[in-house]
Amino acid sequence: MDFMEIPPAKPYFPQDDIELIAKDIKKILNSGMLTLGDYTKRLEIEFAQLCNIKYAVAVNSGTSALEIALRALDIGKGDEVIVPTNTFTATAAVVIMVGAKPILTDIDPKSLCINAQQVQSHLTKRTRAVIAVHIGGPVCPEIGAIKEICAERGLYLVEDAAHAQGSLLDNKSAGSFGKAGCFSFYPTKVMTTGEGGMITSDSSELVRKAVVLRDQGKENFSGNTIIEVGYNWRMNEISAALGLTQLHRLSAFIKRRNEIASHFNKELPKISGIKPLKIPRNALSNYYKYVALLDPEISRDNFKQKIREKGVRLSGEVYWPPLHMQPIYKRLLNPRKGDFPAAEDACQRMVCLPLYSQMTMMEARYVTEKIKETLS
Repeated sequence: MDFMEIPPAKPYFPQDDIELIAKDIKKILNSGMLTLGDYTKRLEIEFAQLCNIKYAVAVNSGTSALEIALRALDIGKGDEVIVPTNTFTATAAVVIMVGAKPILTDIDPKSLCINAQQVQSHLTKRTRAVIAVHIGGPVCPEIGAIKEICAERGLYLVEDAAHAQGSLLDNKSAGSFGKAGCFSFYPTKVMTTGEGGMITSDSSELVRKAVVLRDQGKENFSGNTIIEVGYNWRMNEISAALGLTQLHRLSAFIKRRNEIASHFNKELPKISGIKPLKIPRNALSNYYKYVALLDPEISRDNFKQKIREKGVRLSGEVYWPPLHMQPIYKRLLNPRKGDFPAAEDACQRMVCLPLYSQMTMMEARYVTEKIKETLS
């Protein structure tokens, strides 16, 4: 097969959508309503419908969504929030930003997610919430059991669903299991708004407070009465217009990503030295990431370098280093290397294969061919 350049990921805007977005931007600019207008409202309504949940609140990033959710739940000084160590910094950073303490846990190496046993073992009198992270796309497999623990202990369950737009577990949508679901629409995500995020919830009280917090703590958008200490966490109308076109394509994106993933699932077991992360049968993953694990004796750095020389660029791991090995959390939380052995092992062996919504089967075959060559 001739040499190909395969990027790790890339946003996809079909030409029809580009033309539609151009028209929408013209309407937005002519209207003078550049933020929190009709496009944002439509995106919120349609995203809530996607998640089969009552409410959605559009914000300017997934990080904002997480912090707003915690603030809306009145989590703060003296509280503890359980967070898996293999997550993006935002998951733990927002806990610190609201004045609470993140309590890091290990993971289930089969799913890369937090599980009920880890939650149980880290509960204290100060625990107020658990953040379950849907790593790589699929919904955390033990989210139901974790939800039961939270209900028994009077804790809030928050979903970090930054990776999981459109993913399902037992036909129930990511973002509909917890008190709040928090999504990211960063450019690498399965659907994007350029920059942006979304909060989902069935709680009218949480949503009322979230709407206030995202707009500088104002009682309403048109007034100037400040009732909370908020921030500028608004989504602009152009981002919302982008998001609507992407949302309308989401099912097609997920279908294509699953087709590419099926090829990887079929071919990787034939290659010595690498194993795909298995998705549960009761789950539909959007395959934001396609995660595979190298055998322990294989150097990931060498593998990534060699396969890049063949034109295949792998995407970032989810995540390396895990939080307890990051300088800031070592300083703030004083964890030690070896505290979370499952995460340390899986995270240093994982690779994420290139996967994007317009990827061709020829490109997918090129990737697996070059993996086989590299590991032979």
